[in-house]
Amino acid sequence: MSDAQSESQSQVPAAGAGETPPPQTNTQAQTYEAASARVEEIIRRLDSGEASLNETVALVGEGKKLIEFCARELESVSGTLEELRLDELVAQLERGATGADTARPAGANAEGPSPTQPHRPEPRI
Repeated sequence: MSDAQSESQSQVPAAGAGETPPPQTNTQAQTYEAASARVEEIIRRLDSGEASLNETVALVGEGKKLIEFCARELESVSGTLEELRLDELVAQLERGATGADTARPAGANAEGPSPTQPHRPEPRI
């Protein structure tokens, strides 16, 4: 090993007792829960005020990547939930079209009372 190589390696600070572990580079293999827990660890470390400037920069960068990963995961789940709601709505509409709407009382409209105007009974004469 040359003197330049050993000198450059000696300049890389080792993680001390109070420092956080090095950032994880593969966010694709993580779960939302693991990424979220790591973001909480990062926030605690930054809030402690004990992180060096270099560690703070590294933690902020890692935190940003993890937050972006979590946002993508939530967006993905949100889309799946929306699809499930649409499937449920289709099933309800199909059940309604097979005879459930014959059970409506006479004079009731297909949509039911308007959400802005509650149903009011007809006045008796």
